[in-house]
Amino acid sequence: MTHAAALAQAAALIKAQKLDAAGELLDRVLEAAPADPDALHCQGLLRHAQGRSNESIALIGRSLTLQPAHSGAWNNLGNLLVETGRIDDAMLAYGNSVSFAKGGDEGADAMSNIASLERRKGHWQAAERVSRQAIELRPEFSEAWYNLSIALMEQGRIHESVIANSRAVLLQPRNLSARSQVIRALELLGEHEQALVMYREWLAEDPGNPVVTHLLAACEGQAPARASDGYVETVFDSYAGSFDASLEKLHYRAPELVAQAVQEMHGAPAASLAVVDAGCGTGLCAPLLRPWAAHLAGCDLSVGMLQRAEQRGGYDVLHKAELTHYLYTQPGRFDLVISADTLCYFGDLHEVLAAAARALRPAGGVAFTVEAMPGGQDDFRLEGSGRYRHAAAHVEACLAAAGFGAVRIEPIVPRREAGQDVQGWLASARLSAH
Repeated sequence: MTHAAALAQAAALIKAQKLDAAGELLDRVLEAAPADPDALHCQGLLRHAQGRSNESIALIGRSLTLQPAHSGAWNNLGNLLVETGRIDDAMLAYGNSVSFAKGGDEGADAMSNIASLERRKGHWQAAERVSRQAIELRPEFSEAWYNLSIALMEQGRIHESVIANSRAVLLQPRNLSARSQVIRALELLGEHEQALVMYREWLAEDPGNPVVTHLLAACEGQAPARASDGYVETVFDSYAGSFDASLEKLHYRAPELVAQAVQEMHGAPAASLAVVDAGCGTGLCAPLLRPWAAHLAGCDLSVGMLQRAEQRGGYDVLHKAELTHYLYTQPGRFDLVISADTLCYFGDLHEVLAAAARALRPAGGVAFTVEAMPGGQDDFRLEGSGRYRHAAAHVEACLAAAGFGAVRIEPIVPRREAGQDVQGWLASARLSAH
């Protein structure tokens, strides 16, 4: 096998997730040519697939020292730097990728990635400008059209955003984010009937799709008791890789707010509590809760999210489970149940809070966030976003029915969306003595 053929085969093995075979092949290639920049680049991609991000960055960095004009390697390095939170370094790497592009559409990927980072920083005009540059290089680039649509929406240019997003959908019709975003934009424009038509057409093309089924129910005003397991798994598995970056762009504060509630309930951390993070996602709550926890468990339906949580660390155990079922099967196991921005995927909260009460020891407590709406004790509503809003009176009634007292519910802003603050409730309570 030639050197080039060996590298091509290694890349194919990485793509197919046959990582051991790829590693063996690359070891042989690098034994013969230890300073080959393409082989080092490929081994960096392998280390990333193995979850070894720091080694991956070092290997691709070494390959670029040997071959600094490799536009694609600079773009890959930028992607890795984003994943590890080194945003400014990533921006420089993407800039180098654009600088070393050899014409045609080679720099379009890096430009689109720059646009994503500008979106993350809230630099909507810059994101628009760079997205248009990427589209000029590659007119059929779905991701660039999608970035453009978000930048336009955040500037309040909804009609232009719908047009750009429709283009993204046309180019990549199974892109859940793009297609749902354009329908959401129609809802924001008040084009409710057109949104319904598009959801029904989408469901006819893809019968049984849990995401479309859920969003159509929201648009029709026919809310299920909670988002289905299929909806949660599909959405969050698809977002796992970019979830943390997306939340940072939205000024996401739910984990921090829940941790504040825990401090108010338990005072200074003493590493003495059995705690469960119900709907743990990528594990953003773990470092905040760990000081109070002698044992910290997490559960989530999304395998992709759990993999990220495991990489982040901080949990003693992680379980793939629907959180109501999980809590119900852990009687008297915990001192504290927390849930940050997860119960917004539930409608009526009676069942899930009863399960939380069952999982707690005497005098155990809960702390969680939901999205807010006015109303009475029976009031909750499924929004076009796919999330539910809850009246404070409903939250309080469900906590009382589950046996909680010392209820505290305060208004919060857990994140921003479409340029606006999202209104929410931070709730905490303890089991009442019997």
